[in-house]
Amino acid sequence: MKVSNEFLIPFIGLKLGKHQFDYQIDKTFFDRFEYDDFESCDIKTTVVLEKKTTMLELHFKHKGTVNVPCDLTSEPFDLPIKGKIKLIVQFGDAFNDENEELLILPHGEHQVDISQYIYEMIVLSIPLKRVHPGVKNGTLQSEAIDKLQELTVKEKKAEKKTEETDPRWDQLKKLLTDK
Repeated sequence: MKVSNEFLIPFIGLKLGKHQFDYQIDKTFFDRFEYDDFESCDIKTTVVLEKKTTMLELHFKHKGTVNVPCDLTSEPFDLPIKGKIKLIVQFGDAFNDENEELLILPHGEHQVDISQYIYEMIVLSIPLKRVHPGVKNGTLQSEAIDKLQELTVKEKKAEKKTEETDPRWDQLKKLLTDK
């Protein structure tokens, strides 16, 4: 993955308080991570950095669409996604990003790279099962749906057969239930 200067936030010169950064994410962002589960995307991401005296708080939000294939019909469609995460940045002796909600930067560091967190937030907001909205409401016309409807098993109406049983068996069955 290539590091882009666009996603490096230099916090050393910022005043205490909240600072907002807006990003427009497209397919080229995911090409840097070699992620190709969708054809295109249009996602607006907002990062609010709250600078405090001893730490930083980052609040990430995103909303947009990704063009993914339907799991049932393989028809591409725009899937709306949204999500948010929170990240706390503290300073310590060594870099540590083992905790997903806490990032420890070495003392003397003057910028933070947020591209990995934006990537993970967006990828984790995409559902595992992707079903075209036209499949759900029955308006999608495709070869796959036509073939599935052709191959579905038709329900056979069970013919009601009135079986005549021997009256002696009926009397024996009554003995079992009379207990």
